[in-house]
Amino acid sequence: MKYVRRRLLHITRCRGANRRVIRAFLQYDPSLKTIYNLSANALSITFPISYQNALQLKQDLGSKALFDEIKNDLTQFRAITILDKDYPTILKTIQDAPLILYALGNVSLLKHIPALSVIGTRTPSKEAHAKVSYIVKPLIEGGWMTVSGMAKGIDGFVHQLTLEQKGFTIAVLGSGFNHIYPRNHIDLFYQIATKGLLLSEYPPDTPPRKHHFPERNRIISGLSFGTLVIEATERSGTLITVDQALDQGREVYAVPGSIFHKQTTGCHKMIQDGAKLVRTSEDISQDWHNTSIGLFYQTQVND
Repeated sequence: MKYVRRRLLHITRCRGANRRVIRAFLQYDPSLKTIYNLSANALSITFPISYQNALQLKQDLGSKALFDEIKNDLTQFRAITILDKDYPTILKTIQDAPLILYALGNVSLLKHIPALSVIGTRTPSKEAHAKVSYIVKPLIEGGWMTVSGMAKGIDGFVHQLTLEQKGFTIAVLGSGFNHIYPRNHIDLFYQIATKGLLLSEYPPDTPPRKHHFPERNRIISGLSFGTLVIEATERSGTLITVDQALDQGREVYAVPGSIFHKQTTGCHKMIQDGAKLVRTSEDISQDWHNTSIGLFYQTQVND
């Protein structure tokens, strides 16, 4: 298994192979050994990969520089593959589960329950701090872990509040650890690395790219029993995470607000569409103890 995970780590760094292709590799040969012996032509014929991409893949499979880069990265960061025992079981239940999770911080938090993803707009209203404190703080005090994306606005509030309360928090990034984004959260990044856990499916030298953020959202919702939206505009990127949570069978919660604030229009639309309206932390904690989703989550995390 040691050599298989090494090959998986290596192949995920190669150009020309996305997650869909790598899953096809694993189905074809669970040891991943055969892949290294196939020609570019054979790779493009056997798998859903173009000949041009197969050429790039073949080149990187034999790259010593890439091996050295991986070796250096693993001296600084932990890499958890989907083949490892400490890979979070709950994530294996989602569609397109990440093949690799790079981690910095307290990896034992991947087994912590209960966990709630708390998200929202990057441009919150003046009431946002109070909403986060009023609803989320009692949960933190009760041992709940928060999961968010370390973005500006609500995400940053949530992580900071959790750390101030000496609670547990996980930040899932849309970039590699060597490219901290946003830049004004550098201090927060290091606080979470010390007192919580940072996760990314992207290698450390990967800069933030626009498509990474909706991709990482499936991990934020996937790690959690439910997703709580504090504030969101009607066309907010936050709603992508909500869609992911619904697809994953997770609970979805929304905080109502003034009809005159654009930051609450997305939450009101969510409530109209069936999200649970949250007035206090009890609305969430009761579901944790009383719903089938809560029981399912507890079973999966403790597996």
